[in-house]
Amino acid sequence: MRRFFVCSCLCVSLLFVARHFVWAQRTTPPPTSQAAGAGDRKSVVFNWMWYMGMLRGVQEVDAVATLELQATGTIQVQGQSCKLMTYRASINYQVSGMRVQYTCTLPNGQSHKAIEVVSGAFAWDEDIVGAGLVPGRGTATPNRGSLNERLIRLWSSPQGAPKAAAAGGENTKVAMEGGKPVVTFPIPGMQGAIAKATLNAENQAEQVETRLGNVVTEFTYEKYDDYNAPDDKVYGYFPGHIVEKRNGVTILDLTVKQTDVGNLYVVVPVPQSVQRPAQP
Repeated sequence: MRRFFVCSCLCVSLLFVARHFVWAQRTTPPPTSQAAGAGDRKSVVFNWMWYMGMLRGVQEVDAVATLELQATGTIQVQGQSCKLMTYRASINYQVSGMRVQYTCTLPNGQSHKAIEVVSGAFAWDEDIVGAGLVPGRGTATPNRGSLNERLIRLWSSPQGAPKAAAAGGENTKVAMEGGKPVVTFPIPGMQGAIAKATLNAENQAEQVETRLGNVVTEFTYEKYDDYNAPDDKVYGYFPGHIVEKRNGVTILDLTVKQTDVGNLYVVVPVPQSVQRPAQP
């Protein structure tokens, strides 16, 4: 497996650390629709994770600690649709960290480049990967205003959502709506943020709708497959098409080119300048 290092942040561990989500010594769960109708939260979440290829080993432990994806498509920049030339998201679920690097072209032909990062309770932007970790190397600019949307994107993601649902414990609810299983759960680290995932016939999320106050963020997922490189297939499933809308406006429209669900090295340490921003 190739080595990939992403310089970054403080490891703010969410207490649930999803890799410790163990289903040992349990009988085969009932079908998801039956379990959802009966309010059987554990069976629904188990099936969700199992059909995503997240549970591994005899004890069926959630083994997806990190993930990386590359995609094409569009992203909203300055209120405009910007055509992506490159897009790479590197995620560590154990320490709630994500770095997105992209370049895109605006309708007027202008090129735009960004590195957007979130880790724990901090969000910031970088001019180079790992900016601010070494004195004099790059600039890390705090971006507190983007914290909520980045955490929502992290914990509403295809692998992040079932992890958050598992972490929700008794606060996670399951039911049948419109003939489909739905899972409602809190977003970790965000007071008042509630997500509702609708599962398809393959026990994978086809839609996740997350509400925080009057802001509704909707994610649609389709074309699930193993998008790892041909020589690194691990039966870890990810949607091939992702659309993110905020209050009805399209923010992201991604076509996935490749994933790495093989637990590559991803860390996201928080620069000191972000933890303690300079006073004016």
